[in-house]
Amino acid sequence: MEEGMTEDLLSYYKRAMKLTGADVDTYSPLVLAYIGDAVYEVMVRTKVVDKGNVQVSKLHKSSSHLVCAQAQAHMSHLLKEQLRPQELAVFKRGRNAKSATSAKNASITDYRLATGFEALVGWLFLTEQFERLIELVSLGLEQLEGD
Repeated sequence: MEEGMTEDLLSYYKRAMKLTGADVDTYSPLVLAYIGDAVYEVMVRTKVVDKGNVQVSKLHKSSSHLVCAQAQAHMSHLLKEQLRPQELAVFKRGRNAKSATSAKNASITDYRLATGFEALVGWLFLTEQFERLIELVSLGLEQLEGD
């Protein structure tokens, strides 16, 4: 997509949704993880759906193993060396955040690493670093599928 086209679409989106442009750096890491979870889920579902028209149960099975805490924790290990200093700081804030809930089917370590990963995804999305977001998630998914 061309740069001007992306900016036009983004401007339209912000106007249509009546977004105020809050300061993302003031958000708690759990808020960043909240939006990051949704963004990552959409990215994974888009990738799974792109493989063809199949039963929804098969789509769910294909995507659920990529969005679980264990997979996100593993991805955070795979990507850690690729993170820039500010990205690493956001990841660590998310990883170290104290949540009132915990994962049903994951260790606390995996859950915290996954929260860090989701916080990073949310921060990249909200700061409109879409190319970097896509680069990291694509690389992480490739490495996960290669393991």
